[in-house]
Amino acid sequence: MLNAGFAAISVLNETDAGFFDHMMNADVRGPILQMATLAEMLNPGASVVLTSSTSAYEGAPMASVYAVTKGAMISMARCWAPALGERDIRVNVLAPSPIDTDFRNLMSDDFRNQFEADVIGRLPLRRDESADEAAAVALFLSLKGLEVASCSCYEADKAIYALTMA
Repeated sequence: MLNAGFAAISVLNETDAGFFDHMMNADVRGPILQMATLAEMLNPGASVVLTSSTSAYEGAPMASVYAVTKGAMISMARCWAPALGERDIRVNVLAPSPIDTDFRNLMSDDFRNQFEADVIGRLPLRRDESADEAAAVALFLSLKGLEVASCSCYEADKAIYALTMA
């Protein structure tokens, strides 16, 4: 499981090179260099799960740099899957919906309320995802017998919705 980085928000006209570089170094550079180091150590049949976020395609204006980093994770998986697939190594992406973490403590009360009404209000279950729910999807992606699944992005919010509806 490659899960590196942090989240921060910034208005477009206040985003500077330092903010951009700091987030890209943690959220993109870190996983690339980690995978470059670990790739040769993976056994045939291994499963790699990268963590992205539904932020990659939500279009939240204040999360544009964060969204770019999470979109990069999806692109990396699509590039790595065929390369590692030659050794029967699967690469998939887990894109959870918002999980209530300390990240929201960085938001003003007004912004947090707006975020929760807008982003969480668009989710199928209209609630935060729990860390345990996201972990269950990651575990599923790592199971033996799921060798056919590679080069895919699994939106945990829809997976949770599908499991609830079953």
